[in-house]
Amino acid sequence: MSAGRAPLDDAMLAARLCAIDPVGLGGMILRGGGEMRDAVLASLRAALPAGAPLRRVPAHVDDDALLGGLDLGATLALGRPVRQRGLLAAADGGIVVLPMAERISEASAARITAVLDARAIEDAPVCVAVVALDDGVGEEAPPQALVERLAFRIDLSDCHAPSDATPSDADSAVPCSDAQPLDPFAILAAAAAALGVDSARAPLFALRAARAAAGLAGRDAPDADDLILAIRLVLAPRATRVPAPPQDESAPESPPPPPEGEQGDEDRGTPEPPEDLVLAAALAALPRDVLERLAAGAARRGRTFARGAGERRKSPLRGRPLGARAGVPRGGLRLSLIDTLRAAAPWQKLRDRGAGPIRIRRDDLRIRRFELRAETLTIFAVDASGSAAATRLAEAKGAVELLLAQAYVKRAQVALVAFRGLAAEVLLPPTRSLTRARRALADLPGGGGTPLAAGLDAARTLAEAARARGRTPFLVVLTDGRGNIAIDGSAVRERAERDAEQAARAIGQAGIGAVFLDTAPRPRPEGARLALAMGARYLPLPRADAAAMHRAVTAAQAA
Repeated sequence: MSAGRAPLDDAMLAARLCAIDPVGLGGMILRGGGEMRDAVLASLRAALPAGAPLRRVPAHVDDDALLGGLDLGATLALGRPVRQRGLLAAADGGIVVLPMAERISEASAARITAVLDARAIEDAPVCVAVVALDDGVGEEAPPQALVERLAFRIDLSDCHAPSDATPSDADSAVPCSDAQPLDPFAILAAAAAALGVDSARAPLFALRAARAAAGLAGRDAPDADDLILAIRLVLAPRATRVPAPPQDESAPESPPPPPEGEQGDEDRGTPEPPEDLVLAAALAALPRDVLERLAAGAARRGRTFARGAGERRKSPLRGRPLGARAGVPRGGLRLSLIDTLRAAAPWQKLRDRGAGPIRIRRDDLRIRRFELRAETLTIFAVDASGSAAATRLAEAKGAVELLLAQAYVKRAQVALVAFRGLAAEVLLPPTRSLTRARRALADLPGGGGTPLAAGLDAARTLAEAARARGRTPFLVVLTDGRGNIAIDGSAVRERAERDAEQAARAIGQAGIGAVFLDTAPRPRPEGARLALAMGARYLPLPRADAAAMHRAVTAAQAA
């Protein structure tokens, strides 16, 4: 598979494979792309049998609409339960499209994944291909349970025009020999391990994709080209590390060949093992941006806090609807009238004593439920001591300013804590004002000792106060990790280090999310120990500029 293949071509090919094996492959996730996604959907629908249905599932769908439930109007009119088909059952044999899949609730995603796993609704088989359209910003993504069950993930964000080239069904990055027998699953499992893919479903998806590609090319069994295609389309988007080269350059050289008269035809050169050949082709076929992301440690993993959203919390009055539950509407809880009528409707014939209104009992009452996303507060604890000012304070200020601007765009609050001299100071209380934040950052002086313990304590106190107000705090510590001022103000390095470690453990015990940026020119073990005590991600950045620090913190906060 050529490394330069357009993502749209990959999406078209993945659609053809999904049409061959919709049950085994589950479907695909298309990120970005706009109108090009419509072309992919049209290609998938054209490859399915004629008349295949297509159903779109809104992000806030309820269980009755999704899985089927009581037809309230017909039930009340006939006096007996009348069921209606859900969207998944109506899409049997066709396509289920999830627009804005990054906004679908975890509960709805669980219902869909349960159908994908069981392939049945009320003992009736359901065969659908799920296409999740991901319009998330930054690291926002669909629920992980749904992502795990769809074979293909293709990013169309950078595609500007459809490709005129028709994707071939078997082109490889390196020539592959079919002289050796292949064990497809063993090769795919080895490729998954080399790419750091820890999902047990991924190699099975890759095997299904290879078999579908073989069938598309008219072959009875997958060959090496099909395996490379499967690694590229299924395993590469799930990669969490760059695989090691297939050949170990440090291995001892092979012994010299025997004289010409003693060498048989079968011994002239050792053929390359098929596993190494396919892994080498897979490495060559990985897109360049994937390699850059993995090398920087910024691979996307799971769901993240996007648009300033933090922890999910239940609310009785407002927020995203979660559906109804049995209960009495009191204490501020709201009655869900439709769900109450739906619960009472099947029993009206038994309760009826002649003509009259609908009879509703206490057990029929349903109350509405909502979910809120807590606002995030990013707290920057910046080392402004003399050692930091002499080395990395300028870069740290630049990185903090970039992060402040990003937090402002997400409508999240920011706060700034600086520690220098003998104590720490909250230079900027929690605010959304980017102007105030930049002014406080510009006025931040440098010099003096490093009261690291005081800085960590001040940041933790601010974070706990924010949590008490319903916010989700995230702590970013920028320091070289070498505190020399104890919590009591004494300049005793041993006591200062002990106090700093105790303050770091308090942050970890409080469960505050954090990232520790070691800004020392030569990172030392002190920073790593403090990050471990905090439960924070440790990022040594001895040669990074402000932009590199910003990217590293963004990736850590997303993870």
